[in-house]
Amino acid sequence: VQTCALPISLAYQASVPELMRQGVSNFFGNIGDAWSAVNKLLQGKVIQSAQMTLRVATNTVFGLAGMLDPATEFGLERQSEDFGQTLGVWGVPAGPYLVLPVFGASTVRDAAALPLDKAATSPGPLFNDSATTIGLTGLNLVNTRAELLGASRLLGDVALDPYAFLRDAYLARRRNLVWDGDPPDEPIDAAR
Repeated sequence: VQTCALPISLAYQASVPELMRQGVSNFFGNIGDAWSAVNKLLQGKVIQSAQMTLRVATNTVFGLAGMLDPATEFGLERQSEDFGQTLGVWGVPAGPYLVLPVFGASTVRDAAALPLDKAATSPGPLFNDSATTIGLTGLNLVNTRAELLGASRLLGDVALDPYAFLRDAYLARRRNLVWDGDPPDEPIDAAR
């Protein structure tokens, strides 16, 4: 999958206009925002959950089913949350770092949450047609990979050890996300 995703993503980026790619990102982002609202509620962030719910409603109604993002213009910024973060807030430790085929960087906690995250953000329940669901899932995969092309180039250019760089960056980012930007100090002998 990794080998064929890159050329398909390059062709997608070269042939699909930026405005259309942004619309695709907004559509899938709107579905993800609904799941973020649920996760914020599960974390006890009731006001933020209500804000995300209002964001989804605004983009769905006024943004052509999420293709446009008027909610951001109205001051309702995207605050993404996933079930891995929710488990972290509930006190589940991250566990060892993993690299999952197709999905990439993860931890044991985030990998355990991934099936629920993917099921909740799948466009499948919106359609009764499996061919449409498969097509939209493929489009989401290609669009996401195309969005990461710049990061892939940067990683190859700046990192002496890309694995260690990505691992450390991923773990620091996830820790920061779980603690909403204010993580406690790590013990000095923390194992990876």
